[in-house]
Amino acid sequence: MLSRLGALLQEAVGAENTPAKKTDIPWRLKQMLDILVYEERQQAAGEAGPCLEYLLQHKILETLCTLGKAEYPPGMRQQVLQFFSKVLAQVQHPLLHYLNVHRPVQKLLRLGGTVPGSLTEKEEVQFTTVLCSKIQQDPALLTYILEGKKTVSRKKASREATVLPKEAASSKDKDHPHNKALDRGPCGARALNTQLPAEMDEPGGGVGESNLITSLIGLCKSKKGRVALKAQENLLLLVSVASQAAATFLVQSSPCCPAIVEHLCQLYQSLPTFLDPADIAALEGISWRLPSAPSDEASFPGKEALAAFLGWFDYCDHLIREAHTVVSDALAKAVAEKLFAEILQPQLLHVSEQSVLTSTALFTAMLHQLCSPALLREAVAFLLGKDQQPAAPEDSPHTLCAHLIKHCDHLSDEISIATLRLFEELLQKPHEQIIHSLVLCHLEGRPYVARGSPEPESYEDTLDLEEDPYFTDGFLDSGFQRPTKPPPAPAANPDGKTAVTEIVSSFLCLVPEEAKTSAFLEETGYDTYVHDAYGLFQECSSRVAPWGWPLGPPPLDPHEPERPFFEGHFLRMLFDRMSRILEQPYSLNLQVTSVLSRLALFPHPLIHEYLLDPYINLAPGCRSLFSVLVRVIGDLMQRIQRVPQFPGKLLLVRRQLMGQVPGEQLDHQTLLQGVVVLEEFCKELAAIAFVKFPPRGPHLHVAEPPEGHA
Repeated sequence: MLSRLGALLQEAVGAENTPAKKTDIPWRLKQMLDILVYEERQQAAGEAGPCLEYLLQHKILETLCTLGKAEYPPGMRQQVLQFFSKVLAQVQHPLLHYLNVHRPVQKLLRLGGTVPGSLTEKEEVQFTTVLCSKIQQDPALLTYILEGKKTVSRKKASREATVLPKEAASSKDKDHPHNKALDRGPCGARALNTQLPAEMDEPGGGVGESNLITSLIGLCKSKKGRVALKAQENLLLLVSVASQAAATFLVQSSPCCPAIVEHLCQLYQSLPTFLDPADIAALEGISWRLPSAPSDEASFPGKEALAAFLGWFDYCDHLIREAHTVVSDALAKAVAEKLFAEILQPQLLHVSEQSVLTSTALFTAMLHQLCSPALLREAVAFLLGKDQQPAAPEDSPHTLCAHLIKHCDHLSDEISIATLRLFEELLQKPHEQIIHSLVLCHLEGRPYVARGSPEPESYEDTLDLEEDPYFTDGFLDSGFQRPTKPPPAPAANPDGKTAVTEIVSSFLCLVPEEAKTSAFLEETGYDTYVHDAYGLFQECSSRVAPWGWPLGPPPLDPHEPERPFFEGHFLRMLFDRMSRILEQPYSLNLQVTSVLSRLALFPHPLIHEYLLDPYINLAPGCRSLFSVLVRVIGDLMQRIQRVPQFPGKLLLVRRQLMGQVPGEQLDHQTLLQGVVVLEEFCKELAAIAFVKFPPRGPHLHVAEPPEGHA
């Protein structure tokens, strides 16, 4: 019956100018498939029937493959791909182990994914889907499917239909020997039971052509969204194969990782030389499953190219997260070497401000999407280096991180904002080396605390404003009041509530009444920050919980000599920026305070003490966040003497920033905006201190703040 169908199929092929769809070919192929499926149901499990033997012995699949490659008649490739997909999916016998199946499969794979916009993309991706599902069922197949030309070029083996080596198949053969069934086949069909040697490399020993990988990568580039998505899902299925041997083969003997990363680098290099950081930020949340740019976003040059790059980067991150560990590590290293080190780093260090700005914003977008531990580990090593030693004040920048910290204090405000945003994104990543390298390594041992002196009992003991040059008698005589100071701190209750009250009051009372405007507006009190601070603190605590941080700072040895303290280049840059808050643009001030708030949220006792404890007894020459704020307030109280109608102008600027009144240019606008940011930042620090104090370990439950607490 199958031989008759083969003859009829050859007759149908004879109509060379008639499209394949309009001939009997589709019907003949369907009959072949039905016969093979029906025969298998009648056979004992694991045995090949006579029709399957005929199909293999007479190389019908190879003939079909040749006709499909030649498109003879027109549209034949589509019919062949559909037939192969259905045969491999519906026939349960392990066909891929036969050389006369393996060889045409390889030929069909070489036809797929090579021509963008091919008319058979849908059929090609269905074909690869069947192959990937077979590999998932039997990972041992991966090696032979990926060997490509190395296997099919064996001239000796090509003379006979043979079975490729497979341990699982061999075990089945013991229970269900094929010899009896194959004896019924014509032309000495026992040759089917002959196996090829295990080593099938050609002389020369090069890595074989991996047609399934290259075909899938080509289909991933399709303009048809469904085709590209299905190809990406198939590739994801392939790299997540659980077999150690298959994963090792993928890394060492296939172009899997290089091909994926090469496409990523090509997409990056196709981006415009300049992109607005705001446009990049608008597309940060893009997913590989929906790689097209959101239609509601404003259009800009390079939008589609940016969406394609971020979508593929998200896909690479997902691959690394889901792949076998061997593949995951290799792919992460390839991304770090080819994209980060070879392409991105020269742009981040370029003399062109345009190049620095765009590359910084792009790297921030990548960090925002990055979730896989392996790629995060590589990104942190790329940014921070492997040197864990604390930096000295006189050290010149020798790592990428040191250069980026300098960019935070760049002459270009845009570059400063973009780089600060990069660090803010970095601080939200679950990797302990980030916070340790930037901050904690400099605070260890508490060298910022004065030795040999008692702990302060109140706010007044730590800050003698009378001796501060900013608070002069002439200033006090001008009619302005000094910052309100809370009463001396009484002994703390066991629950720590008295202490938190004093700390919160210290921050809330920093800004003098003359410079406050929130009281004139609704919903701008300190309590509005508590809910947000509570949520952010919980999120941060859960992120750092596995790191095993201590519950409290280590005790000081009063006899230990003081050693020089350097807060590190990162904190020094932030404190320097904070000290200039009255002179900097509004958007830059927002970003500086945002980074400091992120730092203050970390539930480490040293960070809490150094950034949020106003009563800390600082060693000579040291500064803390609170002492920096006090100096800023002193500067402010001198400046506002020179601004006529200061309270009214300040309130007007606040209303402008809130969008309540039309914006108009005012004298001293930068100063006035800086005062508004300063007031809100002090309220935010007070809220953070409230939800953090008394210091709790990151693994402990944090109580919900009381409703409406102010």
